[in-house]
Amino acid sequence: MPLGEDGHSWKKKTSSIKDIYDFKEVLGTGAFSEVMLAEEKRTRKLVAIKCIPRKALEGKENSIENEIAVLHKIKHANIVSLEDIYESKSHLYLVMQLVSGGELFDRIVEKGFYTEKDASKLIQQILDAVKYLHDMGIVHRDLKPENLLYYSMDEDSKIMISDFGLSKIEGSGSVMSTACGTPGYVAPEVLAQKPYSKAVDCWSIGVIAYILLCGYPPFYDENDAKLFEQILKAEYEFDSPYWDDISDSAKDFIVHLMEKDPSQRYTCEQALQHPWIAGDTALDKNIHESVSAQIKKNFAKSKWKQAFNATAVVRHMRRLQLGTSQEGQTQSTLPSPCHGHLLLPEGDEEESCQIIFDDSCVCVCVCTCLCYIVGTKCPRKDSKT
Repeated sequence: MPLGEDGHSWKKKTSSIKDIYDFKEVLGTGAFSEVMLAEEKRTRKLVAIKCIPRKALEGKENSIENEIAVLHKIKHANIVSLEDIYESKSHLYLVMQLVSGGELFDRIVEKGFYTEKDASKLIQQILDAVKYLHDMGIVHRDLKPENLLYYSMDEDSKIMISDFGLSKIEGSGSVMSTACGTPGYVAPEVLAQKPYSKAVDCWSIGVIAYILLCGYPPFYDENDAKLFEQILKAEYEFDSPYWDDISDSAKDFIVHLMEKDPSQRYTCEQALQHPWIAGDTALDKNIHESVSAQIKKNFAKSKWKQAFNATAVVRHMRRLQLGTSQEGQTQSTLPSPCHGHLLLPEGDEEESCQIIFDDSCVCVCVCTCLCYIVGTKCPRKDSKT
């Protein structure tokens, strides 16, 4: 059924989205969309707008309509909400709740103190949100740290689940079989191309919990075939010395989620009742030094591979906090002198890299070709002959 023909009136027509919103800056780009930071003119509320050219939708209608159908059903405190949908002759616009607190890993690294209890509280929020999805018959299918963002920059900010591009609404008693997700976080049954269900999300939460307690992934190999073999066998260890100070309760919690047999794997409801979540077995010992060092070592580049660049949001919000008045925000943010483009060889202008600078004026790239530092060779450029 085409979008908007199901009796709902939630898709709004517009001749120009810029009559309604002031576009501030690009937050990121996806395979066939661009995410913009924008301010609603009437309320001055900041939002994130996913802009999808109609030409890009040709042949991909099912994919984007699936994401919209999923998001439109969801209302939960820990899940990024779809607030509005507009369409023009040239584009489809998804107006999303803005989450401005930055990425999960960045926040952990910035902390001076981080404990099992902190990790337990994070996982509890994720479990509660995913249980809500599962109760609605929705399977996320791509849970990973990069899809977990903080709502605000407040110290006690809640965590938010984003990116529903691979989500699936289950029919009554249905199972799924499409291989999808991110290598390293996908459950064994997905790689084995067996029918699967909600249990795949619980496996992914187990992987996330593992990383939150040591700073590195349970499965890793440069060779994808060997990586998949590890996952298929559910072969992982609680390596010394990184796990020496982690409680047996935390390890037991992970073992129940990263159970190879999906029928024996904890559900979200069972996981929420585990003592490490519901009880007082999560330790107060500071594990920040070890975990943050491993996060910086193992995940330093992964954040630039995202479609949504949370760092750009944080940067913009900090600019607002540093004295830019609301009255001065009716115009688009002035371009920073720290902005530029790293062009590919002549004839490839359409594949130019968008360069941004973080708060330390370190030059980074958030385009799809995954350059990381200015001066670093572009992988796509290297592949050209």
